[in-house]
Amino acid sequence: MAGLDLTGKVALITGSTRGIGFAIAEKLAEHGATIVLNGRSDSEALHKAAASIKERYGVQAMGVAADVANSTEVSAMVRSVFSSHKRLDILINNAGVLRDNLIGMISEEDIQQTISINLLGVLYCIRAASRLMARKGGSIINISSIIGARGNSGQLVYSASKGGVISATLSAAKELAASNVRVNAIAPGYINTDMIRSIPSNIHQERLASIAMRRIGEPEDIANTALFLASDLSSYVTGQIIGVDGGMLV
Repeated sequence: MAGLDLTGKVALITGSTRGIGFAIAEKLAEHGATIVLNGRSDSEALHKAAASIKERYGVQAMGVAADVANSTEVSAMVRSVFSSHKRLDILINNAGVLRDNLIGMISEEDIQQTISINLLGVLYCIRAASRLMARKGGSIINISSIIGARGNSGQLVYSASKGGVISATLSAAKELAASNVRVNAIAPGYINTDMIRSIPSNIHQERLASIAMRRIGEPEDIANTALFLASDLSSYVTGQIIGVDGGMLV
């Protein structure tokens, strides 16, 4: 479909060596995008992921190490994209951590790490990328969560961080629209990733039972929505929070 053709566009996906981030990278590569993967460190996994994208989809792909919680490293990452490709068309803010705990048991470290990566990382990446996108327009897609929209017991800090992503999406969409930079968010529900595999069996069953479609979502479900938001099919869509949760109730 012509509207889904991303040939000539450059996409940066944070936290993209596995899970949802890598699924999005594969989906965009499948439709012709040049891919920039990101991981916190200059790891073998990062370079293997980039090599896999190049081999499987025949597009340019590179890995850039940066801790999204570090504004200096984020700025350097975006400069590296510009140095290599002279443009940035799509930013997927996917990097994130999950630290569940009851309110009285939340550690200072959990608060700092969760807010720094999940929220400050999104703000730093939007700030850096929008400067590059403002010349030709683009699409920024923030990965939030159903928990950020509705909250949940035992997830005070995580929900606060992902709720902040939703608010940032709405504000950035208003400010950047004049530069033809669209900003939207995806709010996944219960998705089959490494992040949920440490969840106790009883909680897993409770969450599964809360999904109207009676199945766990797959990373590809999120990737398909990201493809729509990255493509010209969504050229008049901005400031939207799209839930991809199978009808989950929290």
